[in-house]
Amino acid sequence: MDNRNRNTTQSHPSSFLLLGSGSDHLGFSMVLALLFIVALAANAVLLLTIWLEQSLHQPVYYLLSLLSLLDLVLCLTVIPKVLAIFWWGWRSISFVGCFLQMFVMNSFLAMESCTFMVMAYDRYVAICHPLRYPSIVTDRFVAKAAFFIVARNTLISFPVPILSAWLHYCRTNVIEHCICANLHVSRLSCSDITLTRLYQFIAAWTLLGLDLVLITLSYAFILRVVLRLKAEGAAAKTLSTCGSHLILILFFSTILLVLVLTNVVKKRVHANIPVLLNVLHNVIPAALNPIVYGVRTKEIKEGILRVLRKVRGWNG
Repeated sequence: MDNRNRNTTQSHPSSFLLLGSGSDHLGFSMVLALLFIVALAANAVLLLTIWLEQSLHQPVYYLLSLLSLLDLVLCLTVIPKVLAIFWWGWRSISFVGCFLQMFVMNSFLAMESCTFMVMAYDRYVAICHPLRYPSIVTDRFVAKAAFFIVARNTLISFPVPILSAWLHYCRTNVIEHCICANLHVSRLSCSDITLTRLYQFIAAWTLLGLDLVLITLSYAFILRVVLRLKAEGAAAKTLSTCGSHLILILFFSTILLVLVLTNVVKKRVHANIPVLLNVLHNVIPAALNPIVYGVRTKEIKEGILRVLRKVRGWNG
């Protein structure tokens, strides 16, 4: 019997088939592989540098380390499977594996958004309350923030795969995607998916929307303080300390916005485009985030150079 129809009568199929984007896309897969390698290497170097360099053992860099860890987990959860589909046709994914991937994508994406929000608060305190910064943004603060980031987004995202897994799957086990996106999976069900779709919509906009509002408020207060600075060049110098963070938010939100818009107007765009954008959203920020901070932050740049000299010395 054809694999695509083997599980049509089961409530829970033993596996799903990920069809990808409808074609092999060798060029896209090579770009994806390159971005994946860059993401792994850049985040590994950044984490190693922050770990080895005592001068970087500061709250702001611990938050950056958390962002790198989230990027690495997202990349490793999604990209190897996508490349296996494109290159070797390994389209099968187990029932449990599919919903585990769904959980990681939903929760870690929200964790990244929440980390950006905490980093925006860090910049707000540093610029608006510089004298109180050492007493507010401490190692203990970072530990509490990390716990909040993980707990909030895990608890709110956890029902998404659970609700989808409880659905009755009786049609087919073929997913018209190369990842286990919630709505693409739940559409295979014979059950009413209104609750699943409603919960994901509310959870996504509550988490990401709230973070975006708080980030915007933080930068509104920062901008108000900066505009009051009268010393020549003070405003530009102060805003430059926020530059890296703003660029990362731009990467994160722009791709997400494009993905949402292409899904809204999917009848006017090629069916493959939302699929490919969904995949790219898991790797482009991961590849660019550490590079932006490495290039724009003097302390990290110098730390990386010192680590490279140490590695050369050990090899020599």
